[in-house]
Amino acid sequence: MTETRSGHWDNVYTTKADDSVSWFEASPSFSLELIEASGIGLGAVIDIGGGASRLVDALVAKGHARVAVLDLSRQALEIAKTRLGARADGVEWIVGDVTEWVPTSRYDLWHDRAAFHFLTAPEDQTAYAKALHSALKPGGVAIIGTFAPDGPEKCSGLPVARHDGASIGRIIGPDFTLIDERHRSHKTPGGAVQEFQFSSFRKA
Repeated sequence: MTETRSGHWDNVYTTKADDSVSWFEASPSFSLELIEASGIGLGAVIDIGGGASRLVDALVAKGHARVAVLDLSRQALEIAKTRLGARADGVEWIVGDVTEWVPTSRYDLWHDRAAFHFLTAPEDQTAYAKALHSALKPGGVAIIGTFAPDGPEKCSGLPVARHDGASIGRIIGPDFTLIDERHRSHKTPGGAVQEFQFSSFRKA
């Protein structure tokens, strides 16, 4: 399954410019706002499904203690590394499937913009929750962004599971308390508008 998933995303980043894909943001300002609101300061952050996102640039520039990016696509991470240049050496780059990943260290903040909603099978959602539990420090914050209940039913040709804070909370379990929930309309490079939700949870 992982090989199929990674092959799909490697193909996307090989055949399309990273600033032309539907999820592209020139500035990750909304994610930065949510990270600031989390109260973790300049703690350790992992970006799940970060790919070629510009968020890693901003986190490094702000001076976070540790920055990691996990993605299925080696090609996407290479794009981000090339863009960062020498600064890439200070980032932990993880090529892997979050549903199979075994964390070797813990983080103050887990950020996921549009990776979780691709997990439509209950067993994959459960595996994601297990990785989240393992990777996040007690008192840490998880920010999970997905298509909202009124958002698209597919992305990049793949089906998605649309969520709100309550549905995510049921999956990740009672150790997590919903502390913030926001709606966000994302305008794609092609001009379409996609409805997202971002839910923040604090781990007990």
